[in-house]
Formats: sequence, structure tokens, C-alpha cells
Amino acid sequence: MTLRLACLALCLSAVLPGAERPVDPAKSAIRFSGVQVGTPFSGRFERFDARVDFDPAKPEAGRATVLVDLGSARTGDAQRDAALPQKDWFDVTSASHARFEATRFVDKGRGDYEAVGDLTIRGMTRPLTLPFHLALEGPQAHATGHVGLVRTDFGVGQGAWASGQWVALEVGVDIELVATAKPAAAADGH
Repeated sequence: MTLRLACLALCLSAVLPGAERPVDPAKSAIRFSGVQVGTPFSGRFERFDARVDFDPAKPEAGRATVLVDLGSARTGDAQRDAALPQKDWFDVTSASHARFEATRFVDKGRGDYEAVGDLTIRGMTRPLTLPFHLALEGPQAHATGHVGLVRTDFGVGQGAWASGQWVALEVGVDIELVATAKPAAAADGH
């Protein structure tokens, strides 16, 4: 039930050299997965936003701020979806967004990178490295990545949910972001 990392993903595909490449929300997703009472489940965040300065030729100079609307988590299970925004889980009345601040990117070769920074959820900040693969095909950039989190590192799952008895502590976060460059005339407003 905890998938804050997802926010990281955003940062990877917003702006690349030579042209503005806004993220296409219809082709992009931040997904999460976990296990509840021995049964795997998955979901997604329906709303997220990012400000990114990333050039694959100079990844170390990159920066990103990614915000994920925690109240937009959906799993397809009405009871779980109603519980996620509550105080025991994301507590969206106190902190409605997860925030990932990437302070640099690391080129791992062959289109593989790492976004290095801090993730904040429920007011708890922890260092996080998000590995991702970036493919550039013409005007389109496609970033995919996966990271594992321990939900209780961010205070997600309070009270009876703080142990892994009912809901596993480990959560997977998968990102798929697609951004397409605007034609030069459209980017310039002509």
C-alpha cells in the first residue's frame, strides 16, 4: 500500500536536450505493488507533476522535483482505495503529496541512469536512488524504472498496520514515462 517512489519516475522524462518534451499523461504511469494477506495487489497514482532539468550528455548536472498526489492512489479495490488516504496510511490531510528531489543523475551506460536524491512522504525524508532506462527514438523519450521501498521507512502503515502481518512491508514502484518533443515552431509559440 505504499508507493511513494513512484514520484521519482516523473523526473526522468520531462525535459531532454534540444526540445521541450512534456510528459504524456495518457502514455505514462506510476504504478505500485504489494502483498496484502498473502495476496499480491497493484495500483497506480493518477496524478503527478514534475520539474526536470536533465540532459543525457551531462547527467551529473541534472536536477528534478517530482510531486505525486497521494490521494490519487487507486488499486481497483474500493475498501483499500478508501483506506489509503487515511491517517494510518498516506495521511493526505497532513501531507497530500510525496516529493522526490533529485540532486543529480548518474550515467550507468547503455541508456541506464540513476536519479539520486531524497524522497519525502508523511514528513519523513530518506535518501533514494531510482534506477531507470531511457530510450530516445526520434522526438520521443521513454523512461522505465523500478525501485523497492520499505513502507514503514516513511511511516506508511500505522497502528495494527505497522508490522508486516497483514500488509507486507516491501513495496515495488514502477515508472513508465513517455514524453514527445514539441515541434520547434510549437515550442516557440509560432
